[in-house]
Amino acid sequence: MATSTSCTGSTLLQPISKIIDLPLDQVNFVVCQLFALVTAFWFRLYLHPSKTSPFIRHVVATLLGFYLALFCFGWYALHFLVQSGLAYGVMIFTSVEHMHKYCFVVTLGYLSFCQVTRVYVFDYGMYSADFTGPMMVITQKITSLAFEIHDGLMKREEHLKPSQKYLAVRKMPSLLEYLSYNCNFMGILAGPTCSYNDYIAFIEGQCYESKHLESNGKENGKFKQCDPSPKRDVIQKLCTCALSLMVYLVIYTACPTERAINDTFMASNPFYIQVLYLYISMLALRPKYYFVWTLADAINNAAGFGFNGYNTDGTPKWDRISNLRILNIEFATSFKMFLDNWNIQTSLWLKRVCYERCPYNPTAATFLLSAIWHGVYPGYYLTFITGIVVTMAARAVRHNVRQHFLGSATLKLIYDVITWFSTQMAICYTVVPFVLLAVGPSLKFYSSWYCCIHLLCVFLVLVLPVKSRRTKQQEQPGMVQASEQNCLSSEAESHMRARRAARPAHSAVRNSNINTERHRAAISSLRSNNT
Repeated sequence: MATSTSCTGSTLLQPISKIIDLPLDQVNFVVCQLFALVTAFWFRLYLHPSKTSPFIRHVVATLLGFYLALFCFGWYALHFLVQSGLAYGVMIFTSVEHMHKYCFVVTLGYLSFCQVTRVYVFDYGMYSADFTGPMMVITQKITSLAFEIHDGLMKREEHLKPSQKYLAVRKMPSLLEYLSYNCNFMGILAGPTCSYNDYIAFIEGQCYESKHLESNGKENGKFKQCDPSPKRDVIQKLCTCALSLMVYLVIYTACPTERAINDTFMASNPFYIQVLYLYISMLALRPKYYFVWTLADAINNAAGFGFNGYNTDGTPKWDRISNLRILNIEFATSFKMFLDNWNIQTSLWLKRVCYERCPYNPTAATFLLSAIWHGVYPGYYLTFITGIVVTMAARAVRHNVRQHFLGSATLKLIYDVITWFSTQMAICYTVVPFVLLAVGPSLKFYSSWYCCIHLLCVFLVLVLPVKSRRTKQQEQPGMVQASEQNCLSSEAESHMRARRAARPAHSAVRNSNINTERHRAAISSLRSNNT
């Protein structure tokens, strides 16, 4: 695949691009991220919440974000505003009962429209830094916020899961807050996605208060102490970025994935050499994503965003919005473990807006949504369809085989080695179409492997049974009953539940009406303020 050298953004750095022999859009992206890193330190030190109002912090973060977007993508950055504006209009002018669904369709639809035009109208091969990349992150933020507003204004507390209670948004954001959340300079180019409540807490300076814990985990109450410094974590992440970039430029340049389907290469090398080459190629490809996501994480940390409490030794943790855990990825012993540690914030988004809410076959629906969100290249769909089968097979093997290897440390080690090797091969096999993009090369690769992993996974799914959670709960009524009794342990809670049960049936409707009126009042107030 030939990468396009066209650039829609600024040409100011064209001489640097020619010197280092890299596409200008990639040079613009890296330079803008480095500029955002320096700006993030300034933002944390000189626009600290103790010195500056949230309004000023919102304005500065938003304007800097728009500037970086224009520098990288030129007037294509207007798509960010159009997408955000359409979704905000839906939030304002539709009822809260269905607002989250309309926002989901409109936002994802506009993203897909831009991806189709970019791929099939302008340039099929332009796969480097393009304007739809930031739109993917904005899509996550808009849809997440829509569901969080729906949970906060429509659902009763007892109907929300603990994570949904924390994420629920109780009032409509203003236009400035909304744009700042979507387009701030820290995450406009590469994310990561974060919850709206976490972002507002960061802007208002409340993100440290609930996290100021001593090493023993007890609250110390000294909120007036200095904020924890992210300097150590930022330096570590920048070192990781440098190492990742070096590995990618040196090894992947010598071992591109496209060679795996080269006729001469396949004819002159035995199959085990082709397998080894594929693993090395994919191992060298991943550092490109490590570089982008770790640098984005470092930028947010430098601005003071991402604090997640303290470790047991008293050192601060800055991993609240981290997007990956490299060691867990490279030493993953299951397909699920790999996915849980790769692009973490996207996995959480898929879980919150799809997996936890889809009534039918949530696994397949989640993979399908992930494919649509990534774009319109056929390779994406081949990868995620394969991922469905591999996930089901891995789940079946784990449920039926793993318990037989837990008898001793030696057996457990043997199981871990086998599952690590199987996981790495399954990931490499699954992801090849994601890299090759087109149908022809992807099918050529799978046919060269005789679709062996597809056939093996289908066989395992058909042969090895996996019981659903609902079936397990039905077979273990004693455990369910004991769990329910634990929830009613105190006499006061029993009385409260009895009072709730005695309420008339129309109380739920009345509560819904109250939430709807609350939403309408918030919308009216918001419209008047914006006017």
